[in-house]
Amino acid sequence: MSATSTSGSANLAQAISRLGPLATRFALAWTDACTSTNSVLMERMPADDGTVHVLVADRQTAGRGRRGRQWQSWPEGSLTFSLAWRFAASTPAPAGLSLAAGLAVARALERIGVPGVQLKWPNDVLVNGEKLVGILVELQPARDRSLAAVIGIGINLSLPPDAHVEHHAGVTDLARALESTPPSRPALLAYVLAELHLLLDTYSVAGFAALKNAWEQRNAFADLPVRISSDHESTDGTCLGVDDDGALLLDTASGVQRILAGDVSLRPLGGETA
Repeated sequence: MSATSTSGSANLAQAISRLGPLATRFALAWTDACTSTNSVLMERMPADDGTVHVLVADRQTAGRGRRGRQWQSWPEGSLTFSLAWRFAASTPAPAGLSLAAGLAVARALERIGVPGVQLKWPNDVLVNGEKLVGILVELQPARDRSLAAVIGIGINLSLPPDAHVEHHAGVTDLARALESTPPSRPALLAYVLAELHLLLDTYSVAGFAALKNAWEQRNAFADLPVRISSDHESTDGTCLGVDDDGALLLDTASGVQRILAGDVSLRPLGGETA
C-alpha cells in the first residue's frame, strides 16, 4: 500500500482522534496521489492482520467508477478512499454489497445533517436527486479461498468553480447540500468509516436482507417509472425496490423482472441519466 504522505499525517491524526476506540480496527494510510485507491489495494492486497486497511488519496490520476467510467477528484474538494473488507473462508460471493456500502455512507451523511439523502441502485448516493457519492466494489479471491472486497468511495465536498464534470447538472457537493462549509475530510472519513464498520459487520453475519428495509426507506426511485439501460438494450417498468440479494425488482409489461448489478444504469423515463 502507498505510504502515508507527510501532509497526510495530520489528517490521519485527526481521523484517528475522531474514531476514538474504533480506530484500532483500522489501518489507515493517506497519500498525496495515486492512480486509483481501488487499483492500489487490488494490486497489493494487504495482509490479513485483523484490521480493515484504508487508503485515502488527495488526488487520483486514474480514478475509476462503475462500468469503466472515470471518477474525478480534486485535492481538498473531495474525499476519495478505498477499504479492504475480508470475509470468512468459504463465504459465498457477497450479494448487495454495494447497496450496503451506500446505506452506510447515507447514514453518515444524515448524521452530519445532510437533508434529502437518497440511494440510487446499485451504487450511488444522491441528495435531492443529484449525485453526491459514487461507490465501486471489486472482489478478489484469496489463497485460503476467502474473499476480500475492495470498496472505493468518492464524495464531492466542494467542487472548484472551474471543475469540468460530465453531466454536471446532475452532480452536487456537500457544501451545496449543507448550504454551509462541509466537515473536514478527516472528520467526514471518521463518520463514514464508523458507519461502514457497523453495517458491514451486520452484513457479514446476516447478509443484505438485514439491511434491505433501511435501504428501501431511502430508495430514490421507489414506485416510479424507470428505464434500465445496458450496453445493448433498455427495459422500461416500475421500480418495485430490491430483493434480499440486492437485485432490482422491475415491474414490466411482461411481468416482474429481477435485474442484477453490473451492466445496467437507472434512468427516469424520458430523462437523462440520474
